[in-house]
Amino acid sequence: MSLFKARDWWSTVLGEKEEFDQGCLCLADVDNTGNGQDKIIVGSFMGYLRIFNPHPVKTGDGAQAEDLLLEVHLRDPILQVEVGKFVSGTEMLHLAVLHSRKLCVYSVSGTLGNVEHGNQYQIKLMYEHNLQRTACNMTYGSFGGVKGRDLICIQSMDGMLMVFEQESYAFGRFLPGSLLPGPLAYSSRTDSFITVSSCQQVESYKYQVLAFATDADKRQETEQQKLGSGKRLVVDWTLNIGEQALDICIVSFNQLASSVFVLGERNFFCLKDNGQIRFMKKLDCSPSCFLPYCSVSEGTMNTLIGNHNNMLHIYQDVTLKWATQLPHIPVAVRVGCLHDLKGVIVTLSDDGHLQCSYLGTDPSLFQAPKVESRELHYDELDIELKELQKIIKDVNKSQGIWPVTEREDDLKVSAMVSPNVDSVSQATDVEVGIDLIPSVTVKVTLQNRLALQKAKLSVYVQPPLVLTCDQFTFEFMAPEMSRTVAFSVYLKGSYTPPELEGNAVVSYSRPSGIPRVIQCKFRLPLKLICLPGQPSKTASHKLTIDTNKSPVSLLSLFPGFANQSEDDQVNIMGFRFLGGSRVTLLASKTSQRYRIQSEQFEDLWLITNELIIRLQEYFEKQGIKDFACSFSGSMPLQEYFELIDHHFELRINGEKLEELLSERAVQFRAIQRRLLTRFKDKTPAPLQHLDTLLDGTYKQVIALADAVEENQDNLFQSFTKLRSATHLVILLIGLWQKLSPDQVAILEAAFLPLQQDTQELGWEETVDAAISHLLKTCLSKSSKEQALNLSSQLNIPKDTSRLKKHITLLCDRLAKGGRLCLSTDATAPQIMVMPGGCTTIPESDLEERSIEQDSTELFTNHKHLNLETPLPEVLPLQGLSE
Repeated sequence: MSLFKARDWWSTVLGEKEEFDQGCLCLADVDNTGNGQDKIIVGSFMGYLRIFNPHPVKTGDGAQAEDLLLEVHLRDPILQVEVGKFVSGTEMLHLAVLHSRKLCVYSVSGTLGNVEHGNQYQIKLMYEHNLQRTACNMTYGSFGGVKGRDLICIQSMDGMLMVFEQESYAFGRFLPGSLLPGPLAYSSRTDSFITVSSCQQVESYKYQVLAFATDADKRQETEQQKLGSGKRLVVDWTLNIGEQALDICIVSFNQLASSVFVLGERNFFCLKDNGQIRFMKKLDCSPSCFLPYCSVSEGTMNTLIGNHNNMLHIYQDVTLKWATQLPHIPVAVRVGCLHDLKGVIVTLSDDGHLQCSYLGTDPSLFQAPKVESRELHYDELDIELKELQKIIKDVNKSQGIWPVTEREDDLKVSAMVSPNVDSVSQATDVEVGIDLIPSVTVKVTLQNRLALQKAKLSVYVQPPLVLTCDQFTFEFMAPEMSRTVAFSVYLKGSYTPPELEGNAVVSYSRPSGIPRVIQCKFRLPLKLICLPGQPSKTASHKLTIDTNKSPVSLLSLFPGFANQSEDDQVNIMGFRFLGGSRVTLLASKTSQRYRIQSEQFEDLWLITNELIIRLQEYFEKQGIKDFACSFSGSMPLQEYFELIDHHFELRINGEKLEELLSERAVQFRAIQRRLLTRFKDKTPAPLQHLDTLLDGTYKQVIALADAVEENQDNLFQSFTKLRSATHLVILLIGLWQKLSPDQVAILEAAFLPLQQDTQELGWEETVDAAISHLLKTCLSKSSKEQALNLSSQLNIPKDTSRLKKHITLLCDRLAKGGRLCLSTDATAPQIMVMPGGCTTIPESDLEERSIEQDSTELFTNHKHLNLETPLPEVLPLQGLSE
């Protein structure tokens, strides 16, 4: 048992599956015995009214049959119960029960029993009021300073206050600007009602102002009212607390002062009568109910606050004095005198747990037994320690830290891509144009050896490719079970993706709790984004790929894209992307070369990559293992730099548009504040065209927001094209210098570090930092270059000249024998062997050289075929020339 757990004095559970709220609990001498003993009155949303008088034989006893004085079913849900002087002609206490459409006042009386069954209690209906509006809550008090009786005020769900003078209805008033009802309380010292509006403001309304204001049944202003008859309902004072309120309670120190306590969602406030904050306290836990009461210390207040952590905190002003644990979350808390025991804390939960408890501690009477001392045998301990160390060493040698084989056997993931497009396309909301967009079905199979729970499969493809479903969750997978999911992939945008590769990632946890991640890659077919097209006679961009084997018929390489009626034209093939661009592929009849040409530089990538992959697969099937491709032309850096400049220009435009949008937004808010000040002024002043300026600024904000969105879309498309061109440049560098797969991977890591481009971290500065690191480590020529420190902060550059110089220098270093590596000895200066006894070009000279010089001159090998050299043997179409 916890030391600070609430001491259970008496408890019970009310009904089955009943619900309760903060207004459903009340403590009072409802049967007017006059002995100062309170009874517990509880009402439920199921309509049950119960009255308890606990008499536990010993502390902690549950409810006995005689503890329940009365239980009656009133049929209608009970929203709130209160006890007061509600019947005229008498000052006896009566019970008021609020239903959603009715207010009932009962008298509770007991009859002495003549047998062992005890006393009998009954209720008698004194009067009732049928409500025209749905009730929310109520409060009572001596409104207007009346003596010897209590009046009732009910707040409806639409913000109307209905005042009842005991058996008669007095008046109803609508609160101004009411949207949702809040907690309601009455202050007898100031004769005012205090509530919290949906604007998160504490509002106070004088009773006299409510009584003389316009009747709620006549909300339409008549001519007589316009002439001065009747008064408008005006708030006495307001205070913005910045959060919704859960409850309001008013406690009086004496006749001269009282305090208004407001319980918010994160704080509780103590206010003076005039609405000024006396103090406030930020709560650590989300509160559920509270009850302020006078403290024994003069000038201070105590507050009971229950929270959703099953705790009850006792504060003296803002100081936490006690914290106690409850067995439930309280929604209502009261303090009363039960069975001659003063200060009993009564709590009620939303599911009917009613408990009477008091504060205290349970001292621990446990004493730890004495430990028997025994002699230690150090020789035996040394032998046991050596055996354990040997076992640990053997395990580490045999399996290592991570048992890789076991991890791989837990789950196997495989993906199968359908060789044909779907008969009925699954493409929806496409933006490609008039072409029928095909879709391809992919099936992913999971085979597990152990039982797995909540395995999650996530599938990723490169945009603008989209999936019909990209997330799959398996709650439970039995051992040796196989699960297969299917989804479709299709093109949604009007441009081509940078890659046709997808990735399926499965995250799961082993039975031991260790998280694991396994992935499986799959390749999508070219026909998903490309259709057969007519070969183009002219093209702005051309590439020539050399091979060491005889040319292969394009019909056998691309069977789905050749025109079967023209068998003699199989060495030329046209491709048309769904976005509209065209690519032409030509195969030489006599030499071992292939040419790819297109109007857009970035469109060359997918066809070039697909050609190399299909050539490798073709020769592998033939059993030829020494097939190789090479590139002997000049590096197309100028075309690549144009795409970099276009992408960087869109980033700069995006920054300018966002700055302009921020300025217009500040201007818009400033004009709003000016207009609000003018409208609140009691003496209206001319607007001086502020409304016209506000409308014009609003239109500018909307136009700038649209421009920012359009620029973001263009930037995303430009980044996709830049990634395609980067893939192509990396491929050409690898073929040009015959780089190994590890070196190509280093280039990809340097040139393609980001999957997504943002204004905060862009492609240009990231790639520039990566290339600079390569130039100062594995591609450095002197220790002076290695000593240069790289900037630790990445900022958007002023222009792209530095990046283009570094890319040019990277290609120059690779052309002069430099090699990429990440080993520890990579920082040693490399001796570059130059062909023909050429001397190296210092980096300083190169960087000072004007960038206007065509970068292709640095890498042109005049012994090989240039891009502009025609291929006469691969021109079977008439007029197809360069």
